[in-house]
Amino acid sequence: MLSETKLNVLKQISGDFSRDEAIWASGYLAGLAGGTLTTAVLPPQHTEITAPNAVKKITLAYGTETGNSKKLATGLASVIKKKGIQVKLADLSQYKPKDLSKEEFFFVVISTQGEGEPPALARKFYDYIYENEINLSHLKFGVLALGDSSYPLFCKTGEDVDFRFETLGAQRIIPLKKCDTDYEQEAAHWIEHVFETVNKNADNRTKNSSASKASTGRKKYLGKVSSIINLNDITSEKETYHIEIETEEALVYQPGAALGIVPLNSKSVVDEIISLTGIDPKKQIETSKVTDSAAELLYKHLNISYLLKSVVAQYAKITGHSIPEVRLSLLDLLRIYPVKNAEEFEEVIQVLTGQAPRLYSISSSLEAHGENEIHITVAKSEFFIDHEKHNGLCSGFLSGFNEGEDVEFYIQEAGHFKLPEAGKDIIMIGPGTGIAPFRSFLWERDAIGAEGRNWLFFGDRNFVSDFLYQAEIQDFLKTGSLTRLDLAFSRDTAEKTYVQHKLEQKAQEVFYWLEGGASVYVCGAKEPMSRDVEQTLLNIIQNEGKRSKEEAHQYLEDMELNGRYAKDVY
Repeated sequence: MLSETKLNVLKQISGDFSRDEAIWASGYLAGLAGGTLTTAVLPPQHTEITAPNAVKKITLAYGTETGNSKKLATGLASVIKKKGIQVKLADLSQYKPKDLSKEEFFFVVISTQGEGEPPALARKFYDYIYENEINLSHLKFGVLALGDSSYPLFCKTGEDVDFRFETLGAQRIIPLKKCDTDYEQEAAHWIEHVFETVNKNADNRTKNSSASKASTGRKKYLGKVSSIINLNDITSEKETYHIEIETEEALVYQPGAALGIVPLNSKSVVDEIISLTGIDPKKQIETSKVTDSAAELLYKHLNISYLLKSVVAQYAKITGHSIPEVRLSLLDLLRIYPVKNAEEFEEVIQVLTGQAPRLYSISSSLEAHGENEIHITVAKSEFFIDHEKHNGLCSGFLSGFNEGEDVEFYIQEAGHFKLPEAGKDIIMIGPGTGIAPFRSFLWERDAIGAEGRNWLFFGDRNFVSDFLYQAEIQDFLKTGSLTRLDLAFSRDTAEKTYVQHKLEQKAQEVFYWLEGGASVYVCGAKEPMSRDVEQTLLNIIQNEGKRSKEEAHQYLEDMELNGRYAKDVY
């Protein structure tokens, strides 16, 4: 042990040592001690220390036709790099989609061409994510969509990529941002939000680094249909089904989540396909995803109802037929452009895509309905081809269930479509089946005694035949769980009235709620409902708030970035 005098001398000498000098002195002293001293106290380094769990790299991918997306992405990447985050800039024309499994943070800048089509150079990536069932539950993403609002399908490709990523299990960490032709300022705002969100994720990950990793696979539930009720009156032109499913296993979900289900194809259609092709229904066939009998592949695993244009093109190549660029069902293709034999049809099976899951907003609440029951609201889709009536695949599948039948499903949490704190006000705009998540919201807030006010805008065709959940909604209004209710039934008046018209009529009160911190939720048809509602909200902010057009856009954008404006549209 050093004497106090010698210790003070050593402190004076070593106090100004550099790190290299300290290391040298440590070795020198160790040598004097015959090698018994192995370490020395080193002065702290004044270098930047990176937390072990901090985000080090993100990928910024672009899909471009004219070069705008590339130019923008390059500029945005430069901004992020200057903030200390490494950016991998990727051209979607060269990006290998299989590498998505290696990504953690993936941001996309992509434009829309013509009638809602992706850029030609990004088509391969676009088709891949839509034709393959990839597990992206590990991925955090955001999409910046470029478009021209003078076209009807404004930013359609960006919307498609954003929707598909979420369907495949990826976590949207910033809302979809749609930019018009003058995109520079909005894009700069978006990239700032990317930086803030990535940093926030890094902080959360550091705090939770000791927690065990969650399973990346989808949790599958098996339930029984306990109730199926047509909510429309017999005089209605529609069929909308309230479906209740009971499970033995406890469910876990939040209001705003969706139920995912993979529909089964029609057995009669499968039987006709087998008859037309002559294939042995019991023959075992190996595809890239699953091995099963030909009949089971067609019934359970493969999409045969509405083939992508790229699949039709591959069908034409295999069969040698000249087929125009169209989307048809497999049965229609076989009827019009038949295969030569069963062997050729086996080749066709290899190019068919997997059956994609469909998502339905959950219309129940764990707090109100318990952990062994879940509800969805399904509109039966009907359309005609050559005067022949057809049903939508999944809506027809679900509406055809009988009580007591088994159904398998999973739950998809919606990161952006969640209730605020119990004391906050909410405005819900949900015509038609858009009412589904808001039924969940109301039951939840009623069950927990939330103090925040609830305002619902609902609409459909006719009051008498199409007022979905009428009795429940009126009960919520009587008890005060629903503060305000505005209804728009378009066919009951000479001039059609929709939910956006009701918003317009209540413009002053709507803006008062917004200024008071209310959150706004929109659910239902993307076109034209959600666009019309958004434009009405912008008009209200501009007129009632005495703001310019640009300021109104910024106001609504800030609400969206702060989680106070969310859409669940389809």
